[in-house]
Amino acid sequence: MTAKTILYLVITPLVIWALDSINITNVFKKNRYYQARALYLILSLSLSYLTVNFIYDFFMYSKII
Repeated sequence: MTAKTILYLVITPLVIWALDSINITNVFKKNRYYQARALYLILSLSLSYLTVNFIYDFFMYSKII
């Protein structure tokens, strides 16, 4: 496995765990549970992508310096 794949496997559950503390269903209208879960999924995947790329780039550039 590549380093990015391992980072994704570690970071994604961590991001989902962190987002569980936010109750985003109160932001949506009543009976919009599926839209709230879709936003939750999009947010978790987006934050995972950004975090993994940041960590990966940070370590790749730190090897050069």
